[in-house]
Amino acid sequence: MRDLDRLRLLEAAVEQSFNAVVITTSHLDRPGPEIVYVNQAFVDLTGYDREELIGATPRILQGPMTNVRTLARMRRALENGEPFEGQTVNYRKDRSAYHVEWNIAPVRDEHGRVAHFVSVQRDITDRIQQRQDRELLSTALEESADNVLITDVDGHIVYVNRAFEEHTGYDREEVLGKNPRILNSGAHDAGFYRRLWDTLGRGEAFRETFVDRDKRGERFYMEQTITPVTDDRGRIVRYVSTGKDITERVEMEQELERMATTDRLTGAMNRLRFEDVLEQEMERARRYRRTLSLIMFDVDEFKQVNDRFGHDAGDAVLERLAAVVGDNLRASDQMARWGGEEFMVLSPEADLEAACEIAEKLRAELERADFPGVGRVTASFGVSEMRPEDTPKRLLKRADNALYEAKESGRNRVCPAPPAA
Repeated sequence: MRDLDRLRLLEAAVEQSFNAVVITTSHLDRPGPEIVYVNQAFVDLTGYDREELIGATPRILQGPMTNVRTLARMRRALENGEPFEGQTVNYRKDRSAYHVEWNIAPVRDEHGRVAHFVSVQRDITDRIQQRQDRELLSTALEESADNVLITDVDGHIVYVNRAFEEHTGYDREEVLGKNPRILNSGAHDAGFYRRLWDTLGRGEAFRETFVDRDKRGERFYMEQTITPVTDDRGRIVRYVSTGKDITERVEMEQELERMATTDRLTGAMNRLRFEDVLEQEMERARRYRRTLSLIMFDVDEFKQVNDRFGHDAGDAVLERLAAVVGDNLRASDQMARWGGEEFMVLSPEADLEAACEIAEKLRAELERADFPGVGRVTASFGVSEMRPEDTPKRLLKRADNALYEAKESGRNRVCPAPPAA
């Protein structure tokens, strides 16, 4: 191939290159190098016509955000006849800014002197913007007040933010590579996690309140959203969890619930709450054809306690009585203060005979219990078993009648309601 043909081929290749190419003279002093050639990509990049660029200096592309330190490094390299690589901000003809990456090489003449510089330039604005976006996102995640946790598709933790460390007590080095189950408090059943994975498996976000446990073993509540992240083929590659610590709110709600449903003096369930529980348990017993019994009891001669020792002593007796009874109930039994010195015990899965045995145990424990400053305290008990046609009112009425019989029969005893005819 002739030299002329090679030159034309080279010129065509440069002209059609995707990268911007500019050739300048080697004069670095002001007004600076003179542009002697630009390809079409350079014209497109800068917005100048070719005729406007030829004979001009590349300094027309500089502006307020052009990095002067980069320019100084470039000048030192070119003065030494060395190639240069760098990035800065240049400006188009309309003065819009763009990020550019340079590769500048000196071209020497037959005497070895630098005669020209060839600069290949790439517009890296999108790449810089993406990097800045990633850095901004990373900063936002790191500084977020909400917990952020990211796992790979196998559930291994690959990232946690500072809020996660503060809320859980774990340093990120302790949890990276681990499974989030290290936070498992045991509060959620298998059905909860089945719903979680079914939802994520459908590519949907899972939102729920999680009860977790921190490094010290203390429970905390997180209003949490777990979102699956997919690749361009729709495959899940990450799970991103963001959570807001709502422990203070939940504990306040629990305290309000406790105050609304609990007798303040004895700590037992209050009457309003017990009425709801009684109705629910009766419905459950009826649905599953289970037995259910109700025990009603009160303190014998309680008015005399108040009259003799004062109401503070009477309150202390009720507190002590509730504690003794509570310590001797089955795990399934539920106690409530019905009013004054009168109490209820609801006993699921207990027929009349079994409930009477429970009541007799409670009676005996109260008779043996120590009531400081008051002396001997006893209680009378009435017991009724639920019948298929019962309403809460009927069940309560039979227990009340049985308690009345215990009182009339001499107190400090257990009386069952008559069985169904």
